[in-house]
Amino acid sequence: MQENLKIRPYARLLTMLGDQLIKDERIALIELIKNSYDADASWVKVTFENFGENYEVLPESKIIIMDDGEGMTKKTLSTKFLNPATPGKKLKKQKNDKTAKGRIIQGEKGIGRFAMLKLGRKIDVISKTLDDDYEHILHYDFSKYDTDFLKENNKEKELFIDDLSVQLEERTPETFVKQDIVLGIKKDIQPAKGTVIEISKLNEGWTEEKVKNVANDIVKLQSIFDAITNTKQEKVKDNNSFFVYLYKDDDYKNYNENYINDLSVLIDQKTVLRIDDGFFDAETLEYSFKLNGVPQKISLYDSEICGIKKFKDYFKYVVDNQLLIKREIECGSFYFSFYVFDFTPTAPAKYLLDDEDKKKIRPHRIYLYRDGIRVYPYGEPEDDWLQIDTLRGTVSAGAFLSNDQVIGVVKISHSQNPRLKDKTNREGLIEDGYATSDFIKLLQVFLTYIRNKPYRQYQINNERRENQKKVVEKQLDSNFSLLRDIVKDNKDATEKLNEIEKDYKAEKQFLVRRAETTENLAGVGLSVETASHDIMRMMGLVLTNIDNLISEIMSVNEIDKETLLNELNSMRGSLGFVHAQLKDIQLLFTSSKQRRRNINVKEILDRVSKIYKNTAKKANVSIEVEEIPGSPLVAKTTDAVLLQVLLNLFDNSIYWLGTIDVENKKILITLDGENCKLIFSDNGPGVKDSDLPYIFESFYSGKGEEGRGLGLYIARQLLERNDYSIDYADLSSDKKLSGANFVVSFVSEGK
Repeated sequence: MQENLKIRPYARLLTMLGDQLIKDERIALIELIKNSYDADASWVKVTFENFGENYEVLPESKIIIMDDGEGMTKKTLSTKFLNPATPGKKLKKQKNDKTAKGRIIQGEKGIGRFAMLKLGRKIDVISKTLDDDYEHILHYDFSKYDTDFLKENNKEKELFIDDLSVQLEERTPETFVKQDIVLGIKKDIQPAKGTVIEISKLNEGWTEEKVKNVANDIVKLQSIFDAITNTKQEKVKDNNSFFVYLYKDDDYKNYNENYINDLSVLIDQKTVLRIDDGFFDAETLEYSFKLNGVPQKISLYDSEICGIKKFKDYFKYVVDNQLLIKREIECGSFYFSFYVFDFTPTAPAKYLLDDEDKKKIRPHRIYLYRDGIRVYPYGEPEDDWLQIDTLRGTVSAGAFLSNDQVIGVVKISHSQNPRLKDKTNREGLIEDGYATSDFIKLLQVFLTYIRNKPYRQYQINNERRENQKKVVEKQLDSNFSLLRDIVKDNKDATEKLNEIEKDYKAEKQFLVRRAETTENLAGVGLSVETASHDIMRMMGLVLTNIDNLISEIMSVNEIDKETLLNELNSMRGSLGFVHAQLKDIQLLFTSSKQRRRNINVKEILDRVSKIYKNTAKKANVSIEVEEIPGSPLVAKTTDAVLLQVLLNLFDNSIYWLGTIDVENKKILITLDGENCKLIFSDNGPGVKDSDLPYIFESFYSGKGEEGRGLGLYIARQLLERNDYSIDYADLSSDKKLSGANFVVSFVSEGK
């Protein structure tokens, strides 16, 4: 006798799919947010409602996840949403189907929604599509069951999944009606579609620190490096916006307001090696990338790669003295970007990191993104998915970059990397043949190459510079030693000499720091001095107009609105001028928020020309700008550097033009984008031959007591910190006018 039996899962399967399968509440919340992404939502609002001050869970506490996605029909809610392991998304991914917005679907296992059970025991799911006349609500209330579904109302009971009941309600729209909604700092219109998941009877364990971690996860859900670097590489991400807003009751919680900007400044200013636009081609077996802006290519067959032990052990074999790769690379092609810092205390000043800098870098590692959405837990500080710390501990720490000093992103896609699959528990990639191990080894090999070649070159250059310094310092030490021998029999003199040597070294460090600060602030003073006259004149006019307006208002019974409006517009124009002047001055102050970027030099030149417009007019000096046909002149620096350099050059020219009596006094600025240089010329008296060797030295001035002797010195120091230069023109082609001609070169001298 034979009978057909049906597989009937116990209810505790839900615990395994939700509470036990998902690591923690943070991942559970991210899973629900990713479902909103798949539903083509443009925003998600996550609200922690009725929590304690430190996010303690209270009896009335709720977590509410709301989105403006496509919503679900009654049929979808009653069938697909309730059934574990629904195949819909999986089938769409196999066909390479995309959402209406062109997004690659993230989920495929059909169990992500059960992350709700990690958060709480009572759940209401409210949803509506745009075409529905009604909104529908699924009511889950599993609070009468224990967490393993082995007891009901504290009594043991054999419970199967089909013993659990869920109520479906249909009602006239109350939640999804067109109405105003505030999201962060913007006001929007809530569409008549979307989904709300309201979770109560919450599990314990929430704190403000955990919510801040959720906020960090939300920021990293999509690649933070896209916003930071604006790289031009082909990106595997959608072209539409997706924002997540975090609330505590009605208060918007922007825990990461300066998060991206802080990291952006460090990447822009402190990276020793910047590897952008990276791509590994699984067909040609080549890595292509930009190293500090310079395009590079290297093949797996290159001796600098195939000589790496990790490569030899894993990939290669030799037949008739010919290197061969053991087999086809199974992981597929992928994109990458890496940013390498120097964490040592002996790093050059340009790359030296203080404790605060290191604190901002350490929470980041190398992240992995599939189709623009993060794969967890890769990138978490405690996760060593590339086994970097393991290799440093078992092989040699010096042979590998540390996890602390290298951050970045690797991008894969469903289409290019079908065999790189997520584990069901969201703890990384599963092993599918050799795909995952190939992928990890290829990244390890590349990072080892970066450590062995470009980073080692950087270290050698530093060592050479240090050796050069030591030659000078050695002479000084030799002098101290000589003095020590002379006074060795005199105990008091020896002690005094040791004190002098110690004080000298401390004073030297202090003076270096003070000199850099002084150089930055000196340019600020020059700018304020130049602009203050016009600012005070405008402010005087505004005050006079306000006083007159007050008198008129006090003396009349009825105010003519048109006249009043004209007066106010006039005052606004004057204040607008003052605002613009002060804004330009503000840019000169050194700030950690300023970052190097590609700047069109003409834009900064126009600003400085406006500052000197009235001064030049009074001195009968014309200002002309000549742009050589071709590419615009672009410099990678900060506004402050260009402003201070140009302010110093303008100030010098106008001063010296004022010392001579000639017609048609003129300043000519030539912008040569093709040769990356600016030539600043005037038809003044020029620079005396006897002054030429000294004009870039600090406190040397040909202006006598009227000069500070800092202008050109500061200009050169600032440019050199950015790998640029300024020199007095010595080629006839660079001498545009009969007076002084300075050449500012924006060709980087290299790292």
